[in-house]
Amino acid sequence: MGFRKKKKAIVARTAGELDAMQAAGEIVAATLQAVRAAAKPGVSTLELDEVAEATIRDAGAVPTFLGYNGFTGSICTSRNEVIVHGIPNSDELLAEGDLVSIDCGATLDGWIGDSAWSFAVGEVDGDVDKLNRATEWVLMEGLKAMVPGNRLTDVSHALEVATRQAEKKFGVLLGIVDGYGGHGIGRQLHEEPYLANEGRGNRGPLIQAGSVLAIEPMLTLGTIESAVLEDDWTVVTLDGSYASHWEHTVAATEGGPRILTPRK
Repeated sequence: MGFRKKKKAIVARTAGELDAMQAAGEIVAATLQAVRAAAKPGVSTLELDEVAEATIRDAGAVPTFLGYNGFTGSICTSRNEVIVHGIPNSDELLAEGDLVSIDCGATLDGWIGDSAWSFAVGEVDGDVDKLNRATEWVLMEGLKAMVPGNRLTDVSHALEVATRQAEKKFGVLLGIVDGYGGHGIGRQLHEEPYLANEGRGNRGPLIQAGSVLAIEPMLTLGTIESAVLEDDWTVVTLDGSYASHWEHTVAATEGGPRILTPRK
């Protein structure tokens, strides 16, 4: 409950620590690019995982997700109605028309970068493409609230407002997945505070210069409700609707939001 008190603040990282986090984040970004390049119809999600692990290790980093609470992959591979935490496996083959979310973490010199994006395999239905472009747009609009002097839920509120704006901009109805969101990050993958993807502003801990959050909207073409499958990881939409997930690790600085997982 302590993080609800206004006197609290999100921990501030030094300039050197932010640079170290960005070094990890750039490895994550390169890994996402490599995985996307390998994602073709008939390729298994386990093969994508192997590409990711090799890319991360070749860069001198360690896959953060591998072994995390027993997770067996270096990335999360979430297709279509899977929102997050899909487990790579040899039997799951990509197909034309899939929407694939890849979530990736890398640890370098003790600091972690965390980022996700969703992309189409070949051509996807029009509304699925709108969903995906809208989710990316919501992330980029919402992270603008990551500035010193704001509070945690100012980011939540910005994401919610952007989602409603995206519905008009892209011409598609969007569901904000209930119960999942972003988080603090640094030397641990998941640190306090939890960041909801919607809500009233001006609540929660203060954002300082140097505060870092992993900001990750998760939107669907239908329900806001989800279920976890028997593997205790895979999160799916209850109605089978497609989901999109985008994430950046973002620092608040005096010069504005700084994306620590930039994609070149």
